[in-house]
Amino acid sequence: MTRTTAVEPRLNDALVIELAACLSADRVHTDHLERALYGRDASLMRGDAGVVCFPRTTAEVQAAVRVALRHGRAIVPRGSGTGLAGGAVPVQQPVLIVTTKMVDVEVDLANRVAWVQPGVINLDLTRQLRPLGFHFAPDPSSQQSCSLGGNVANNSGGPHCLAYGVTSAHIVAIEVVLPDGELAMLGGLGADPDGYDLRGAFVGSEGCLGIATRIAVRLTPNPPAVNTLLADFVEPAHAAAAVSAIIAAGVVPAAIEMMDQRITQAVEAFVGAGYPTDAGAILLVEVDGLPSGVAAETAIIEQVCREQGARSVRIAADEAERMLLWKGRKTAFGAVARVKPNYYLHDTVVPRTKLLDVLQQVYAIAERHELIVMNVFHAGDGNLHPLLVFDAAEPGILERVHAAGEQIVRASLEAGGVLSGEHGIGLEKQSFMAWQFTQPDLDAQARLRDAFDPHARFNPGKVLPAGSRCGDLAHLDAQHRDRLLADGVWV
Repeated sequence: MTRTTAVEPRLNDALVIELAACLSADRVHTDHLERALYGRDASLMRGDAGVVCFPRTTAEVQAAVRVALRHGRAIVPRGSGTGLAGGAVPVQQPVLIVTTKMVDVEVDLANRVAWVQPGVINLDLTRQLRPLGFHFAPDPSSQQSCSLGGNVANNSGGPHCLAYGVTSAHIVAIEVVLPDGELAMLGGLGADPDGYDLRGAFVGSEGCLGIATRIAVRLTPNPPAVNTLLADFVEPAHAAAAVSAIIAAGVVPAAIEMMDQRITQAVEAFVGAGYPTDAGAILLVEVDGLPSGVAAETAIIEQVCREQGARSVRIAADEAERMLLWKGRKTAFGAVARVKPNYYLHDTVVPRTKLLDVLQQVYAIAERHELIVMNVFHAGDGNLHPLLVFDAAEPGILERVHAAGEQIVRASLEAGGVLSGEHGIGLEKQSFMAWQFTQPDLDAQARLRDAFDPHARFNPGKVLPAGSRCGDLAHLDAQHRDRLLADGVWV
C-alpha cells in the first residue's frame, strides 16, 4: 500500500457537487480538519480521506456509492471509528460513507428481531430493548460507543460471547448496498432462507463487500437471574488454570474475563471498581439463567476457583456492584492512559489449554523489548488482548512495539491459535494472513471478494495481502510492515 498525499478537494469539484445534491451540502464535508479526523480509527494507523459523507437512508447510501463509482473513487464504509485494526482507515483518498446518522430502530417482537440502521450504538440498542425484556447479546468492550454496522463488519464479540456467541450468531438478515449501488437482502426471517448463506459471508467482511443499511438482529431474552463473581489469585498461572477447570467442571458461564495485576491496578485507580490491587490476576465470572441453576453453578465456580488457589471469591451483592465490576473491565483500555499515552494490542485467539504458555511468552516478549505489557482478555474462549503500553514520542519505540506485536502473533499461531477473535484484520494484520492461511485459502477469499466487488473499489488495501492470487507470499509480511512505517501510516 502506498500512502498518497492529501489534496484538498475544491468545493466546485463535480464529485462534491453531485454528492451534495444527493445528500445535502451540510452532510458532505471536505475541509482539512474533518478529513484528518476521519483519516483515523482507534488503531495506531492513519490515512487520507477524500470526501466525508453522512447519509441518513438506504437510498442516500446508494446514491453516494453511485456518484463515487462514476468518478472512479474508492469507497470506505465507516461507523463510530472504534475499530482497533485500521479497518476504517481510508486508503486511496476514498469517499468515506459514515453511517453515524443512520440510527432508526424498529422492534418486531412477533419475530423476536429488531431492524436497526448501522449507526445505532450497541449499548443504546440494549437500553432500548431492556424494558421489553430483551437485549442484544454481543457486548464488546467499546459497547458504549461502537455501532451495529461496525459490529457486523468485524463480527464483534465481547465478554458474553462465551455462552451467547459472536455477532454472526445474532444477525438474521442484512439489507446491503452492494459495490455497484444495487440493493440486496442477505438472509431472512425464515428458518432456512433460500440460496447460499451470504449473510454469513458478509458478517465479518470488514466493509469489503458492501454497506449494511438495515440489520435484523436477534433479540435475546433477559435472564431471570444473574450472578457475577470476582476471584483473585496470587499468580496469573493459577487464574489461567481456573478458567480451564471451570469449563472442565461442566459449567459454561456467560462470561469469564481475566486481568493481570498491572491492568487491575490501572483500572482500580481509574474507576474504583473494588478490584484487589495486590492480586497477581483476577477473574470476573458471570452466570445467568434460572435462579436454581445460577445458584448451583455459582457454588461450583466458587469451589473450583478456591481449589485452583483463589485467595477470595466475592459475589456481587446487587446490580449496582455487578455493574461497577463490569464497568472496570469495560474501561480497561481507557485506564492505560494513566500509565502511558499510547497502547498497541492484538486480539489473537489460542486454545484454552495453551493460555498459560502463551501468556508467559507474552511477558517474556515484552521484557525482551523493554516494554510494559498489560493483559486483559476473554479467557473463556482464549481471546487474548495484551496491551503494549508506550509513549509514541519516545525515539525508536514504535519499532520495538511492532516487533513485539509480531512475535506475540507468531507465538499465538504456533500454539494453534488464529489471528483475530473480534477486532478483524484491517491493515494491521494484513501482512500476517499468509501465516495462518494457505495459498488456496487466500485465493478462495480473493475470489469471494471479487464476486461482490470485481473492481476492488470497496475498502481497498484491507484484509487480503497483495499477491493473494500468486504463489509467493512469504516475503510480503516484512515488506508490508516496512511500507506502513515508511509511509507514515503507523502513527
